[in-house]
This record gives sequence, structure tokens and C-alpha cells, in this order.
Amino acid sequence: MTIWTVAAALLSHWQRRPLQLGAVVLGLALATALWSGVQAVNAEARASYARAAAALDQNGLAHLVSPHGRSIPQAVFVRLRRAGWNVSPVLEGEYRFGTTRLRVIGVEPLTMPAETQAIDLGNAGDLFSFISPPGTLIVSPETAEKIRRQTDLALRVSDRMPDGAAFVDIGLAERLLRREGELTRIVIAENQRPDLEPLGTLAPALLVREPSAQSDVEHLTESFHLNLTAFGFLAFAVGLFIVYSTIGLAFEQRRPTFRTLRCLGVSLSALAASLLAELFLFALVAGAVGVIIGYLIASLLLPGVAATLEGLYGASVPGTLSLRPEWWLSGFAIAVAGTLISSIQSLLRLMRMPVLAAAQPQTWGRSSQTGRRFQMLAAAALLGLSGALILWADGLRAGFGILGCLLLGASLLLPAMLSGFLTLMQRVSSGALVTWFWADARQQLPGLSLALMALLLALAANVGVGTMVSSFRLTFIGWLDQRLAAELYVAARNEAEADRLRAWLATKVESVLPIVSVDAEIRGQPMQIFGVVDDPTYREHWPLIVVMPDVWDRVVSGEGVLVNEQFWRRERLRIGDQLDLASDWKATVVGVYSDYGNPKGQVIAGINALTSRYLQVSRLRYGLRVQPDQIADLRSSLSDEFGLPPGNVVDQAALKEQSRRIFDRTFLVTGALNIFTLGVAALAMFSSLLMLSEMRIPQLAPVWAMGVTRRDLALLEILRTLVLWLATFAAALPLGLVLAWVLLAVVNVEAFGWRLPMHIFPYEWVRLGLVALAAAFVSVFIPLRRLAGLAPSELLKVFANER
Repeated sequence: MTIWTVAAALLSHWQRRPLQLGAVVLGLALATALWSGVQAVNAEARASYARAAAALDQNGLAHLVSPHGRSIPQAVFVRLRRAGWNVSPVLEGEYRFGTTRLRVIGVEPLTMPAETQAIDLGNAGDLFSFISPPGTLIVSPETAEKIRRQTDLALRVSDRMPDGAAFVDIGLAERLLRREGELTRIVIAENQRPDLEPLGTLAPALLVREPSAQSDVEHLTESFHLNLTAFGFLAFAVGLFIVYSTIGLAFEQRRPTFRTLRCLGVSLSALAASLLAELFLFALVAGAVGVIIGYLIASLLLPGVAATLEGLYGASVPGTLSLRPEWWLSGFAIAVAGTLISSIQSLLRLMRMPVLAAAQPQTWGRSSQTGRRFQMLAAAALLGLSGALILWADGLRAGFGILGCLLLGASLLLPAMLSGFLTLMQRVSSGALVTWFWADARQQLPGLSLALMALLLALAANVGVGTMVSSFRLTFIGWLDQRLAAELYVAARNEAEADRLRAWLATKVESVLPIVSVDAEIRGQPMQIFGVVDDPTYREHWPLIVVMPDVWDRVVSGEGVLVNEQFWRRERLRIGDQLDLASDWKATVVGVYSDYGNPKGQVIAGINALTSRYLQVSRLRYGLRVQPDQIADLRSSLSDEFGLPPGNVVDQAALKEQSRRIFDRTFLVTGALNIFTLGVAALAMFSSLLMLSEMRIPQLAPVWAMGVTRRDLALLEILRTLVLWLATFAAALPLGLVLAWVLLAVVNVEAFGWRLPMHIFPYEWVRLGLVALAAAFVSVFIPLRRLAGLAPSELLKVFANER
């Protein structure tokens, strides 16, 4: 018998059952789509980080930096150049062009290493205009549109520039940032002359920071991308339930075909190879469809992801998607891997099947007593492992390990829990029809168990993630009310205007709160140090978590500093620890404050202690305490007196609304992935019920023959689906709450550095339950329609059949 005859015999099964074929391809395609869509988004974001790091930070080269994040004297660079070192100076800082804050990077184009140049200045005219006064800003097209009418400097657009940054000549950077004779870092080129005097001798006060394979932004966002990957993998696992159950059913239904082919002389290896080739073909087709759908999903998700990354991390990611081989190849790979995983059990059964094994189809998915016992033991082991990880493990990957063990262990335990519930209901029932109903539901449970497990995972993920996001939102709103205590926020356009503004405001408002900060490096981390004045606003409103007595007196006097929760947890600090804030500045940690939405460390010190060590600190922004009924008049006076644009004067309500809008955009991706996962679970339920309906006639025909109408049978089928849905939903609620606790107390702390209180939202559960119930009813609609339209002759045929 030729291989083509064997292939035709095997494929004829799918020709007779196109719905099963559609379930396999669609289930695998959707699972692959969500996975590849998430990977496409991650790949685009990481490529954006790499471009930005190469352009702005020259992350492929070593740098000379100050150990405390302070400025480097320009004389150090001169000394290194005279000693023969191939180095280039960089001066960077934040500068406000009207209402737009940009990261200004001042470079020296003649010494900048060619391998890291993000700007092309090979043309003599371009080079001359770049270094000649008044100067040129090289920016991205998006940034150019933002500042075009807010600066008199010439603009040059480059597609290689990330948004929110500008390259300028280092002389222009000195004037803009008011830091003449200072450098931020010194870039060291790869190619150097031999026998140079060591850097440690020429610049003993500086440290050499070696090139990093991962940029700062990429390191900060690693937890977010790991979270997306976990969501994609969860959706992939839910989709595999469809494939696993459908392939298992197809193998059971084709037992007579396998026996016939073996009797005709087809070897076991040839039969297995043909089945593997069939599965590989399905995987390729479904993988191709999944990659296409994944591209569309990624296109829908990318704007939300870009908003999330900008809101949480300040990372700029373009909203366009590229077809990168790393993610579509991974889509094909995981489609093939998922197909093999779903079929390995059936293939092993085939390999152990004797040649003349009876070709009696067994109930689909029914496990032996040993198999059920093994499943319960595996569930107990996974749940025990999750508890052990909670008690003794730490780290972000351990957090996701806890989630994985919880979800998988609970899903494996679900069939046993449902079986016990149905058995109990059967024993306490009295009527014959009611007893048959519970017994029939228990008999159908093996065929529906995989779909119910998928539904459990989707519902638990929705409850857990929804509780986390809602808890975050409730906490965030309360935190905003504390942090944004000033009624009005104003920003001057330059230092001269700021001096006039302070003098004018002294008699117009209750208090003026300068918003002053500098960038620094503390314990090897880039951080910000904020300066605060002695004002009741901070004492009454600032959200402190752990404090020392007389905390604000210690901060204002310069004796102590406050640190944000992220830095406190990351460095395992304690109240009373000493921090080296600069070479001549040590301070005691006297308190910890919550700082949601900021992944970086932050320190608050007295403003006098800060400005005495950073003389060139910018004082352009201020919070103003005024009576609410005076806000409109003060805004009008600021506009008339100083000509400040509307964007430079923002009231508290507008700032809170903007923050809330950013928060809502931040979690659009999470909501979309929740909906996708629930949709795949609903499809698993639909495919299981649809395929079970083909096997239900032998069980329903005797009941119909005893007088139960087809209408009543259809109602009983709806009731059975409702009972199984309700039991699964009841199991998903506690699992989802445990999941939410792990997300808030473990994953969130490891990923972002802050811990949130957990709040319960029962109304959200009702909404989710109604959505899931609607999905369950939709999934049972077609099987019920088929049952209601079944002719009595078809039911009578059952009694003439050997079944």
C-alpha cells in the first residue's frame, strides 16, 4: 500500500467531519495568533529601545562617568585628548521648549565615534550649520511638530531620532542648560592607540562604565514585556485545549481505520509517520493563519502598548508595526510545538495498540481511574509548589512561576471537583429524570473537562487582573489627591522669567512650592533628587509609608531625606540608613513615600541642601496654593502679566484628569488581552459542545423514547450547560482572588517596586459572569438547534444500530 493511499485514508476522516477540522485549525490559529501578536509587539518595542539607545546613549561603547552622577569638568576631556585618547564629550539634560520638555544631548561632531553616530553630518554645509550659532536641533518628525512654533532655533528632522530628544552642538547645550564647562559623560571609542597612559591615572575621579547589552529603558520595561508574554502564553494554553480535545476525539474515532490499515500491512512506523505529517501540515496552515491574525492583533494592541510604556516608563515606541522574522518564525515554531504537545498522548496510545485491537470507540476524553488519580496528584503537587514559592522564593520569574503553578494546578483539579459535586447531587436526587440529569452531566464531564478548564483559566485571569487594575485605579486616585495638593501649577520659560514670576507671586498666593530636581547616580542607579521647602502642604498631604519621628523637620534641615518605595524595596533600605548623595553629601533615610507609576528611584531632600550642592539647578516650575475661587483670576493675571501660554499654567483638576486618562490608556492592553483570552475559552466550549452533540444521540434516544420531548431535552441541555458554567465560575472566583493577591503582593513588587492594597469589586464579578454566561449560551446554541431539528426517524435508528 502506497503512502499516498494511507494519507488519503487518514485525510478522509476530516473530509467527513469538516467541523472537527475547523476546530483544530481555528483553535491552533487563535492560540498562535495571540502568542505571535504579543511577540510582535514585544519585538517592535525592543527594536525601538535598541534604536534609541544606539542613538542617544551609544550603548555599544564604554563611558567615563562620575561615580556620584555629578558633572565632569571639561578640563578632564581636554587632558584625555592631549594624552592621545580617542574620546568624545557629551552634555545632556532636560530643557523645556514652551510646553514640551526634551532631552537635550550636546555632542561634539568632530570627535564623536563614527560607529555610534545617529546623525549624518558628512556634508560640510550640514556640519557648519550644526556647530554655528544660533545652532540646530536634530529631532524626530513627531518632536519637530511639537516644538516648531516654540523655538527660534533651526530644526532638522531625522527618522533615526527617537521622540522626546534632540541632538545639538555641545556649545548650544551649554547655553541652553546653563552648564558651561561641564560634561555629563565622556564616550570612549573602540579603536585606541597602543601604550596610552591609563585612564585611572589621567582621570582618577571617574569610573569606566562598560557597554551594556541591555539599555536602561529595556531593563526597566523587562517586567512589562514578561507580563505580556505570560498573557500570550496563557491564551496559547487555552487555545491548545481545543486542539488537544479535537485531536483526541479524532484519534478515537479513527481506531477502525487504524486497525484496517494495520491489517492491510501498513507498519506502525509508517502509520505514525503519516499521522505526524498530517499534524505538521495542520500546524503549518494554522500557523500561517495565526501569524496573519497575530499581525492584525498586534496592530490593534501596539498603540495601547505604546501609551502604556510612555505612561509607566517614559519610553517612546512608534505606533507602526514591522514584519520582523523573530516573531513570525516563533509563531510557526510554537504552532508546531503546540500541535505535537496536543497529540503526543494519542500517538503514544497508537504505538502501544495491538494489530487486532478491537475497534470500539471509547467515550471521548474518558480517563482511567489511574489517570484521574495521577491528575489529582499532579494538581496537588503544583499547588504545593506554588505555596513553597510564595514562602521561600523571590524574584519576578518566581512570581510568574507561582501564577503558573496556581493556574495549572487549579485547572487539573477542576474535573475532580466537578465530578464530586455531580456525584453528590445525583445521590441526593429523588426523581428518575432528575437523577438521570445529574448522571448524564457526570457522564459528559470527561468530554467537556478541557473546555471547562480553559473557561476556568480565562475567568480566573479576568477576575485576578481585573481586581489588580481596579485596586490600582482606586489607590492611584487617592494617591493623586495627596500628591497633587497645590491648586495651580505654573512653568516659566526661562530662568529670568522664573525670577520675575517668584517675586510677583510672593504677594498673590498663599504659598509657592518650587518643583526642583536634579539627575544623580546613587548606589549605581540613575535617580532624581527633588528639593522641597518647609510648607504645611507636604506635612499634611504627602503620602508617607514608613517614617522617623519629626520626619519633615529632619528633611528641611538637611539632616535626612525621603526615598520612594521603589528604591527602598530594591535596595532593601531601612530607616536610619546612610545614603551617599554626592561626594560631599551624606544623608539619613528618615522616611519612605509611595510613588506609583515611576519605575525609577527617587529621593526628596530639603531645597537648601540640594541647591547648595547643585548651583545650576533649574527653577522653572512651581505649585501654587490658592483659594479655589481665585484660580480663574490668577490664571488670567499670569497670562496678562507674563504672556504664559495655556499649557504653562495647569490647574489641579486638569492635571488629575490628564493623569487618570494616562492611567486608563495604560491598561487598555490588559483589557484587550482579557477579552481575547475569554473569547478563546468560549470557542473551546463551543467546539467541545458541538463535537459532543454528534455523540449524544445514543444517550438521548432512550430518554426520548420514554416520553421526554425534544423540547424538554433541549431545555435540559441548556440547564446542564448552566450548571457546569456556574460551578466553574464559582471555582474561578477564589482562584482569581488568589491570583490578584499574587499579582499585587509578589509580581507587582518585583516588577515595579511598589505594593498596592487589595480591594474587592463584586459588581465586576457580576458583569464578568454575565459575559461568560452569554458566551456559554452562544456556544450551546448550534448543538441545541441541531437537537431540536432532529427527525424522530434519526432517534429511532439508534435502536436498530449495534450501538
